[in-house]
Amino acid sequence: MPDIYFCDVVESERLTDYAYAISVQCGGSFFEEARAGQFLMVKCGEERLLRRPFGICNVSGSDIKSYRFVFEVKGEGTKWLSNCSVGDVLDVLAPLGNGFTFPEGDIIIVGGGLGTPPMLFAAKSAKAGVTAVLGFRDAGRVMLVDEYKEICDRVYVTTDDGSVGIHGTVTVPLEDLLKSGSYSAVLTCGQIPMMRAVALMCEKYSVPCQVSMEERMGCGVGACLVCACATKKDGTDFMSRVCKDGPVFDATEVVW
Repeated sequence: MPDIYFCDVVESERLTDYAYAISVQCGGSFFEEARAGQFLMVKCGEERLLRRPFGICNVSGSDIKSYRFVFEVKGEGTKWLSNCSVGDVLDVLAPLGNGFTFPEGDIIIVGGGLGTPPMLFAAKSAKAGVTAVLGFRDAGRVMLVDEYKEICDRVYVTTDDGSVGIHGTVTVPLEDLLKSGSYSAVLTCGQIPMMRAVALMCEKYSVPCQVSMEERMGCGVGACLVCACATKKDGTDFMSRVCKDGPVFDATEVVW
């Protein structure tokens, strides 16, 4: 069950000109329970009522776990968060949502932009071999590649402008992989158009796909319905709450 924790900031790092990483620790048990694909809601200053959602990038440590999340400055809340330093205390609601399901066989991880950090935790949680495909706008936004290389069998980087890695979108290397290899699943997180393209590619090659949906959230526990998205199951269309019913869905359930 989610709970509120007051967590100490143990690391604050600027990854790129745009992205920041913060690691927190607390005495609670949610770090032990958290699963890849889940997220947390962080209170960004006392004057801001609504928390901000962040996917879990990594869980590390033995006796006392530390939890890492990555974000870009999008408004006053994340600007406040970017100024946090080691020793500050954050008000955190966690763990939230439903995470990924990991099959026994080899998998492909696909991350796009800010969807890349939470997929690192997914790569670490896999039961077999992992190939990662990471997509970014340009060289200035590329992040965490070395960390992926430490835990994955292969890592492919794509950029929209070709400034790093493969020129194009993540579907370029993904299709080559699906054609030539045998994979039990593709797991992905990123912007909706990218995930839709990944889901359609997986459908073409009959490979199961799980998507971690990104929607604006108010409460994080399913009460406010801000994050509702269209889904279908057993031929019936209905609205799902990304924070409560997701954020991870079978790609075939999402109405794109």
